[in-house]
Amino acid sequence: MEITLGDLDPGAELAELRAALLERPRRIPSRYFYDRRGSELFEAITELPEYYPTRAETALLEAHADEIARATGAEELVELGSGAASKTRILLDALARAGNLRTYVPLDVSEAMVRRSAEELAAAYPELTVHGLVADFHHHLDHIPPGEPRLVIFLGSTIGNLRPAEAVAFLRGIAAPMAPGDFFLLGVDLVKETAVIEAAYNDAAGLTAEFNRNILRVVNRLAGGDFEPDRFAHRAFFDPANRWIEMRLVARGAQTVRLPKLDLTLELADGEELLTEISCKYERRQVERMLARGGFSLDRWFTDDERLFGLALARHDASRPEGGSWHQGTI
Repeated sequence: MEITLGDLDPGAELAELRAALLERPRRIPSRYFYDRRGSELFEAITELPEYYPTRAETALLEAHADEIARATGAEELVELGSGAASKTRILLDALARAGNLRTYVPLDVSEAMVRRSAEELAAAYPELTVHGLVADFHHHLDHIPPGEPRLVIFLGSTIGNLRPAEAVAFLRGIAAPMAPGDFFLLGVDLVKETAVIEAAYNDAAGLTAEFNRNILRVVNRLAGGDFEPDRFAHRAFFDPANRWIEMRLVARGAQTVRLPKLDLTLELADGEELLTEISCKYERRQVERMLARGGFSLDRWFTDDERLFGLALARHDASRPEGGSWHQGTI
């Protein structure tokens, strides 16, 4: 097992956060959800009765993992935003049954999560080489060690946190250094009844609300701030025009928030909202078009009978975006 640390730039991170907080509406990038507490809360959310995406995606993986393993011939599995890697074992088991299990590369911003999953999987699969990468997948794809044939996976509909143009640019960043014969597996949440979607982000237990407010604690640590999370209400709703969920934090009363490391003081009005996340919902034709623009061709499409969730298995299209190669990062 090996752990690589990405070259995170605290100055650039703070500059991006400052700029987002000065937008209208004010915004906090959603990746700041995932400190250790945020990651634990999200794992708990995935087990809630209202939160269908994890169950639906897991069922699809269980049903089609062997087909994916055969179709890709992959020996290296690279997981972007790996978290606790709770669904990864399904694919690792399928690769093992196909006789191709060699290397697993979990990439996540949470060092605790990367170390935990790397240690657990290295113990569970003695023949597996695990190279954990603590990094931001928006900026550190060049730290992924070389290896092929490769299957890159991006599950949980995390791509939905990106606006359409951002998602295409992100896919191009993934595709550019990939080799002919590499595959990409993408999990996407599908358009469905608004009530079903909104319930997944407004659970009765209040875990999503706590997860949302936890982002303010992360910002406080990064920026020396004095946000009071309990003075914000959670709001999540589906925007049918954009086909996405918006998660916001609503100020309960006028507030002055000081963020000295950002050289910033915010005057928040009563009811003012901070945008913390969007989560796009898709139809198959949108996914296929997005993948094509990003440098991939759709090879197989899997969905459940209720069409809650989709898995898109795509092949790297060498005729599309050009780029360099992934390489070993600083250890």
